[in-house]
Amino acid sequence: MKFRVGIVTVSDKGSAGLREDLSGPAIAECLKEIEHEVIWQGIVPDEQDQIEDILIRLSDVSGADVILTTGGTGLSPRDVTPEATMKIADKMVPGISEALRVQTAVKAPASMLSRGVSAVRGDTLIINFPGSPKAVRECMEIVLPVLDHAVSVLKGMVNECARK
Repeated sequence: MKFRVGIVTVSDKGSAGLREDLSGPAIAECLKEIEHEVIWQGIVPDEQDQIEDILIRLSDVSGADVILTTGGTGLSPRDVTPEATMKIADKMVPGISEALRVQTAVKAPASMLSRGVSAVRGDTLIINFPGSPKAVRECMEIVLPVLDHAVSVLKGMVNECARK
């Protein structure tokens, strides 16, 4: 199943042009391999209202099936991506974020400090990834196997109970 993806990098330095974004392109590269359509890719600063605005625009206006964010999930006072995601969410999908933390902590114990969340807004799945390209690639390996099914269920194409 081909679906539409928005990629949001959350970074003060990246949005100011002071740092090259490597994590957003890492997500896009992983998606190219499986031919999903990236409908928007960009950078916003660590400002909760701006993060909320882009998540709402991508889900409600642009019709993204999946939004993948990178950055702003740590312990820094400026890290507010999870708060922005939770504020605009209709419901949470904790199993995705739990799996990301557990499976990546085996290689990088500091990954358990990530506060990233996963949620649904309307029929759009939103997943917060950490901000490093290495972490993004590891997280993509974990979520890619379930994205098709998640999108199919959200779009009403598959009944979760019907899956064997």
